[in-house]
Amino acid sequence: MILSNISTPLLGLVDTAVLGHLDSEQFLAAVALGGVIFSFIFWGFGFLRMGTTGLTAQAYGEDDRGEINAVLFRAGILALFISCLLLLLHREIADISFSLMQSSRIVEQYAMQYFETRVLSAPATLSSYVLMGWFLGQQNVKVPLLVVLISNIINICLDLWFVYHLKMQVEGVALATVIAEYIGLAVGLLIALRRANKNKQFWHWSSLVNLGKFKAMLLINSHIFVRTWCLIFAFAFFTAQAAKMGAVVLAANTILMNFQTFMAYALDGFAHAAEALVGKAVGAKNKLMLRQAILTAGLWSFIIAILFSAVYFYFGRDIIDLLTSLESIRAMAYSYLPWLIIMPLVSFVCYLMDGVFIGAMLTKQMRNTMLFCLFCVFLPVWYHSQSLGNMGLWLAMSLFMLARSLSMLIVVKNKISVEKV
Repeated sequence: MILSNISTPLLGLVDTAVLGHLDSEQFLAAVALGGVIFSFIFWGFGFLRMGTTGLTAQAYGEDDRGEINAVLFRAGILALFISCLLLLLHREIADISFSLMQSSRIVEQYAMQYFETRVLSAPATLSSYVLMGWFLGQQNVKVPLLVVLISNIINICLDLWFVYHLKMQVEGVALATVIAEYIGLAVGLLIALRRANKNKQFWHWSSLVNLGKFKAMLLINSHIFVRTWCLIFAFAFFTAQAAKMGAVVLAANTILMNFQTFMAYALDGFAHAAEALVGKAVGAKNKLMLRQAILTAGLWSFIIAILFSAVYFYFGRDIIDLLTSLESIRAMAYSYLPWLIIMPLVSFVCYLMDGVFIGAMLTKQMRNTMLFCLFCVFLPVWYHSQSLGNMGLWLAMSLFMLARSLSMLIVVKNKISVEKV
C-alpha cells in the first residue's frame, strides 16, 4: 500500500521538477493553481474510494460475496453520474474557481489551459477511485499497486515527452495525466470484471439495485464528502493566500507541499490498511482483531513519521534543489522548510485515524471533527496571524493538522469501544 501510495506524489514531484526547470516560475505557479482546483473537483469526491473501501471491507468480514460485488456496481454508477455532471458543468466550475483564486493574468491563462485538458480525465479518475476502494476493501493490494504504477510510469514518460520534446508546457503535463488515467482504469476494470464474473450473485438485479443499501451508501458518502471538502478548502485557502503574495511564494509553497503530500501518501498506506482491517474486524465482530489493527498501524505510522522528519531535516535543501533551479524559489523554500520537518510528527495520527474511522464507518464523527478543526482552529489561527504573512499560513496549517490528530484520537478512544464489536 505504501509503494502504491507514494508513486502518486512521486508523479507530482516529477511534474514539479519538469516545470520547475523551465525558464519561468509562471508555469509551475499555473499548475499549482490549476492543481488546487482539481483537488476540489477530484479529491472532493474521494468518498468514492473511502466509502467503497469501508463497505466492501465490512461485507468481506461478513463473507457476503454478493454484497461485495453489489458495492462495486452501486459505487460505479455513482462515479459515472458525477463524472457526467463535471464534464457538463466544467466551464462554469472554471469561471467560479478562477474568480475566487486571485493571481496574475499570465498565471491564470496557463492554469486555464491546464484545466481545459485535465478535466477530460474525470470519468477515469472517479471510476478508478471506486476500483481502488473495492480492491482495498478485500485486502487486495497488488492490483491497486499494479494499476497505479502503470498509470504513473506512463504519466511520467509522457510528461517528459510532451514538455521537453513537443514543448507543450502546462498543457502537456495535463494531457499526460489524462492519457495515463484512462490506461490505468482499463487495466483495473478488466481485472475487476473478471473477478466479479466468477460469482453468479453479481448478476442478481435485486442485489445490485437495493434502494435501502444505496441510500445508506449515499448517507455515508455525504458525511465523507463534507469532511473531504473541508480538508480541501483548507489546502485551497492556503494556496489562494500564497497566490496573493506573489508567484515566488506560491511556487515555493507548492514545492514544500510536495514534501507534505509525499509524507501523507506514505502514511496513508497504514491508513488504508486500517480501513481494510478495521472494516473486516467490524464485519466479523472481532474486537481483538480491531484492537490489534489499530495499535499495529499506529506504531508503524509513528516510526515512518520519525523517518520522514529525519530525511527532511538532513536532505530537505537537497530535495528543493532537485525540484527547481530558480534561486528566488529555492531561497524562499529554504526559509519555510522547518515547518515541513515537524509536520510528520503532528499529523501522522490524523492520517491513521482517517483509516480507522472509515473502516468502522464512523463517518458522521469524521465529518464533525473536521468541521471543528477547520472553523475553530485553522481559520481563526490564520486570521489572527495574517501579519506574519506566509509564516502565519504555515502556522495555521500545522495547528490544523495537530487539532485533527488530537480530536480524532479522542473520538476513537471514546467511541470505538462502544461500537457493535
